[in-house]
Amino acid sequence: MKPVKIVIIGAGSAIFGLNSLATLLREPSLRGSTLALVDTNAEGLGLVHQLAARLNEEWDAGLTIESTTDRHAVLDGADFVVCSIEVGPREELWRLDWEVTLRHGLRQPYAENGGPGGFAHAARNIPHILDIARDMERLCPRALFVNLSNPLPRLCRAVAKYTSITPVGLCHQIGYGYGMAGIALADRVGVEIPAVLLDPDAPHVGSYWEVHGRFVAQVEEAIDIKAAGLNHFTWILDIRDRRSGEDLYPELRERVLAGPADREPLTRDMLRLTGYLPVPGDTHLSEYLPYTHNPATRPWERYNLHLYEWDRAARGRDQMWGRIERLVAEGGPELERLRHVRSEGVYEVVHGVAHDANIYRVAIDVPNNGAISNLPDHTIVETPGVITGMGVLPLRVGDLPPVIGELCRREAERVELVVDAAVLGSRELALQALALDPTVDDLDVARAVLDDYLETHRDNLPQFHGRWHL
Repeated sequence: MKPVKIVIIGAGSAIFGLNSLATLLREPSLRGSTLALVDTNAEGLGLVHQLAARLNEEWDAGLTIESTTDRHAVLDGADFVVCSIEVGPREELWRLDWEVTLRHGLRQPYAENGGPGGFAHAARNIPHILDIARDMERLCPRALFVNLSNPLPRLCRAVAKYTSITPVGLCHQIGYGYGMAGIALADRVGVEIPAVLLDPDAPHVGSYWEVHGRFVAQVEEAIDIKAAGLNHFTWILDIRDRRSGEDLYPELRERVLAGPADREPLTRDMLRLTGYLPVPGDTHLSEYLPYTHNPATRPWERYNLHLYEWDRAARGRDQMWGRIERLVAEGGPELERLRHVRSEGVYEVVHGVAHDANIYRVAIDVPNNGAISNLPDHTIVETPGVITGMGVLPLRVGDLPPVIGELCRREAERVELVVDAAVLGSRELALQALALDPTVDDLDVARAVLDDYLETHRDNLPQFHGRWHL
């Protein structure tokens, strides 16, 4: 098979180094290809390069491994550019996004990808993403931009709207939907539920996700889900037994609604309201709904909505770096286990497009182009898709159910406002984006939050202060 050049921007990410890196190096179809690692964090980049070199040698992968802190040195001739960047310090800025609105009486449920925090998060990352895409236009105009960074739909839309580069977004959140369905239908499909997944207070970090991933892999062998909508806001439209083809939705609805009241209560409420099960779980789901922030009724207590554990996540990141250091120095069985990590989809996109492999993927994020017929064609949607030599193509799923379609349509319109505001540095459009946010119900609060964000994040929002232009 023909060799390709894959550039990874943000390769100093510890999460990237232990997942997507392994899935690229373990696959024989990429033998002879070049993997160029890029990150501004020279120390982390050096460690990930050492890990990649060790995997390349021990697995006899036959790749050429390069690394640099200057992306311009390696973008020329790239076939795929994978982006995993984040303006940091990630946890500190995310916490600030939440705290700013609280100063003005608005309590966001999560503040990562939706809500006012999602605006600030997107506005910080969009200039960097577009700088990369502009470099691609000059140095590798036919390369595919594969985005793993959040807020994923907004970053992909910025690339699609303001450059000639083709974006594809990848997210693993569909696995959470498989997990919920697997727990509800466990005896029906013959899987055993690990105890930690039944504990509503179990922290969703580290070993929890390893257990969850193994469980999801078992569930995927037994059932097939078709879900669609927007990233972190998708809905199961169809669920079937892989062996018999039987429609499992009636049983899924009955069992989820009859399940424990403390298991994803917001998700259960939305299933009760719409008739369809949301995929992402309560924390991500809560960011796109107007039902989670009322200060009088305090629905975050009723739904037991947890904030992100910023301090625990920062400690987990440090522990991950320690693990990478041990892998580089010692190798052994833990290094071999990397052969079996779950793919984020990067390899499937590279192999599927480069070698016309016709790979089905349960969730891809691409421009709609009619796949969801009651959303605009330009909207970045998440649907099942096929990865071929023609590109990454969404499956046509038709109309979303009316109430779900309207919720998604409003979020899609807000994405347009956020992207335009972040690219143009427009306070007017930024205020409109906040005014359309489902968590905002007071224009004076929206104005105050916007002013506070633009001052608090002044150094990371240059476009609003005349220091960055497309």
